[in-house]
Amino acid sequence: MSIPGSAVALLLASTAAAPTPTVDYLVVAGGGGGGGTSNHLSGGGGAGGVRSTVTNTGGGGTLESALAVVAGTQYTITVGSGGAGGVGYATGSNGSNSVFASITSTGGGGGGVQGGNGLSGGSGGGGGQPGPNTSGGSGTANQGFSGGGSSTGGKSGSGGGAGQAGGTGVAGGNGVAVAITGSSVTYGGGGGAVQLPGAVLPGGTGGGGAGGQYANGENGTPNTGGGGGGCYTNQNGGAGGSGIVIIRYSDQYPAAAATTGSPSVSTSGGYRIYTFTGSGSITF
Repeated sequence: MSIPGSAVALLLASTAAAPTPTVDYLVVAGGGGGGGTSNHLSGGGGAGGVRSTVTNTGGGGTLESALAVVAGTQYTITVGSGGAGGVGYATGSNGSNSVFASITSTGGGGGGVQGGNGLSGGSGGGGGQPGPNTSGGSGTANQGFSGGGSSTGGKSGSGGGAGQAGGTGVAGGNGVAVAITGSSVTYGGGGGAVQLPGAVLPGGTGGGGAGGQYANGENGTPNTGGGGGGCYTNQNGGAGGSGIVIIRYSDQYPAAAATTGSPSVSTSGGYRIYTFTGSGSITF
């Protein structure tokens, strides 16, 4: 039995209008700010949490599953801001969470003030020095690692990264490389610690800010979730870098019905890609 041409046309039209059944995502939260200090050493800020369907998630987690979406439903996008660096004798602030639909990545933990512990977050902030020896904040499972603690030997703790824990008197923990846009980009680097005498310790790969010697800690890189750097002697901690949300799906399906927040839109490798550096929404 043959199908009338009008019925075939209707079937093809409805198939072309069908939404993509699942989407890949990268959700990176804002990084934590580095601690401030009056006359000793503060800790680096922890990276924002990283969740992804394209590479193993932060904190040693497994690859996440693609997210099913429904045609005509508006999905909220929240891009977390970086935490403020500690000003004077103050702990750095945690970064803000990033959200896509039901997926939430946790903001990075702030770096500890001199003599104070780092804060917990997506990745943990580093502890400040002098002691007694302080502890780094803990990371969030499948999003990031813990920050490093301080030691009495003139070393503060670095911020944890999405791919590596922070340490004592070392560079920030490294982030994770994700190729969701077709090119590999590293996200979620921890903020650098401070070590005496005179060592300036870099942030982790993925946007972490360096620690500052007689200077403010370096800011984390925007849209990477990098943590801010710690500092030494009457300086301020670096601010954490803002997060990012990227969504992709097969270009066999139509473009999104609507977006807000002015995402950049591209196609690569057979995918439609929507990159949000500010909050908004997407309707498939």
